[in-house]
Amino acid sequence: MAQHTPTPVAAQPTALPPPRAASRRAWAIAVVAGAAIVIAGAFTTVPGLLVTPLHDEYAWDRDQIAMAASINMVLFGLTAPFAAALMERVGIRRVATGAMLLIAVGALLTSGMTSPWQLLLYWGVLIGLGTGCLTMTFAALITGRWFVRRRGLVTGALSASSHLGQLLFLPLLAWAIERYDWRLPVVTLALVGLAVAALVALLLRDHPAEINARPYGGMEFVPKPVPAQGAARRTLAVLFSAGRTRLFWLLAGMFIICGASTNGIMWSNWVPAAHDHGMHATVAASLLSLIGIFSAIGAALSGWLTDRFDPRRLLTVYFTVRALTLIALPQLLAATADPSLIAFSVIYGVVDVATVPPVIALCQRAYGDDGPIVFGWVNSTHQLGAGASAYLGAAARDVFGGYDVVWTALGAACLIAALLALVVRAPRSARPAAAPSTD
Repeated sequence: MAQHTPTPVAAQPTALPPPRAASRRAWAIAVVAGAAIVIAGAFTTVPGLLVTPLHDEYAWDRDQIAMAASINMVLFGLTAPFAAALMERVGIRRVATGAMLLIAVGALLTSGMTSPWQLLLYWGVLIGLGTGCLTMTFAALITGRWFVRRRGLVTGALSASSHLGQLLFLPLLAWAIERYDWRLPVVTLALVGLAVAALVALLLRDHPAEINARPYGGMEFVPKPVPAQGAARRTLAVLFSAGRTRLFWLLAGMFIICGASTNGIMWSNWVPAAHDHGMHATVAASLLSLIGIFSAIGAALSGWLTDRFDPRRLLTVYFTVRALTLIALPQLLAATADPSLIAFSVIYGVVDVATVPPVIALCQRAYGDDGPIVFGWVNSTHQLGAGASAYLGAAARDVFGGYDVVWTALGAACLIAALLALVVRAPRSARPAAAPSTD
């Protein structure tokens, strides 16, 4: 008779570190993860700054350059769910370190390119795959393993981290490209990516059990899960299972529109759109950075609100506000950053990434342990919308001679997303019980 081999389970440690020490480590892990997301976010905004320099230097068509951004965004989204399963198989730290190295190598190779296909390969494929591993799916895994209390707040903070890349690097990159050459800032950013890869490899940990600690705010020790087998197979199985639920398709529909109306159009088309109105590139990049500042604030605030209010109602409010700002934008764009355009940047920025914490919360509550992977698939639809918007926005500019029709169409789409949020059925929470506060 064949013998049954029991599934290995991590043992309960005999002694746990003091609660405050474990709490500090959880926040340190969140900071390291945030640093990786910040740098990955900085790389996703660069293509918008390269459109004019590459067009002037190589006489490449704008839609060729936009295609690289489009491929980057699509791979960014499609990689996320597989990256989540791979992280559960081989570890978060290994995958995140490899992703940062892939991003840095792609940027270094881009600095020496001479043909459009190289831009598609280096920036579109390599950097797209690398940044796709460091999305909000990565953030969902970190918060799901390391936090019970403050989960929404941490999710919001990590969601904001990608836009902090704009805040920290975009104006400086725009200034450096105008003053020197596009290659110098790209190489500099690649070197920063290498430094962050080393930081992730040294400090990030996959699970609290690795240091014999409980998750932040948890009442019980949680053993480290056995590495998942068949990462790709499980990712597809989760997709097929979630795809049979109405909630998945509602969230996916909202996030297609979300991606098209945020990073899809802004990261690759904002600077050219502002340039069409006579605005200096550095001023346009500064406004995009201002959007990034308030995106960070809005995402963190949204995480706090998600801990306290119905995520569905929050999504309805966010999409409605975004629709109104985009519809008003054609009347606001001008050669200078006047008060009305600054007000647009603030209001649009607040709701820019605010949609992420409610959607992560809905995925975690509805799909339990599969929540991060489900969110990865939902986020992939976000990037499909973003990739289509990046390319079609540039194409529409060539056809119509401007972006006014683009802003109006995206505003109308956001109103549809607000209506979709109203018909989502709230799932029961699957979150574990929290311990009394120790912070």
